[in-house]
Amino acid sequence: MASLLDGKVALVTGASSGIGEATALALARNGAKLAIAARRKDRLEALAAKIGGACVIQADVAVEEQARAMVRRAHEALGRIDILVNNAGVMLLGPIDGADTNEWRRMFDINVLGLMIATHAALPIMKARGSGHVVNISSVAGRFTSAVGAAYSATKFAVEAFSEGLRKQESKNGIRVTAIEPGAVVTELQLHTTHAATRQMIDDWIAGMKGPLQGEDIAAAIVYAVTQPAHVNVNQILIRPSEQEN
Repeated sequence: MASLLDGKVALVTGASSGIGEATALALARNGAKLAIAARRKDRLEALAAKIGGACVIQADVAVEEQARAMVRRAHEALGRIDILVNNAGVMLLGPIDGADTNEWRRMFDINVLGLMIATHAALPIMKARGSGHVVNISSVAGRFTSAVGAAYSATKFAVEAFSEGLRKQESKNGIRVTAIEPGAVVTELQLHTTHAATRQMIDDWIAGMKGPLQGEDIAAAIVYAVTQPAHVNVNQILIRPSEQEN
């Protein structure tokens, strides 16, 4: 029996761990051919072995030339790009006063500009075929912010705005756009925070949950979105642990 994504090609960024790794595996199980990208090539190669073969691309999406080369390599290797999952991201939480502003720049370079540039590079490929699906990993922080999440939320609010603008622009061209908005997920993301008190607060918050989300939960939501009929565009999926209030 044919799988839901037979013949489709997906490019997943930030695929070396967490949501990206789980998404690559889930898309492959549903029949897609994979191009997987991240900075850590050894992890990508291990993931490709789990999948049973994938186009491995070492790239830092914060560097424009690398982001564009990533898309070009995926297209050249696999002949098409049907699904782009912009998952690469970093979360550096903490108070505004006393913050290392280089961390703000890094978040915008990866979370926003990296996502936008990868999309900019992939869009002509999709439009030439008359179809495509861009999945942007946003966050519940793209709807609500916290006292320690102002800068991170600013990046995710930007992702929401870009996603909606892209959807409106390309809706007549067969391009679908989905923003995925996870709540608390057990990934490496919370390990990025360098502000000690904030890091401890986040660790305690997640540890206190009976059932925080796992990468596989987000991957399942992505598979749901990209396997809908062509006339259906799932614009947003807000997904939280059952016990998460905000």
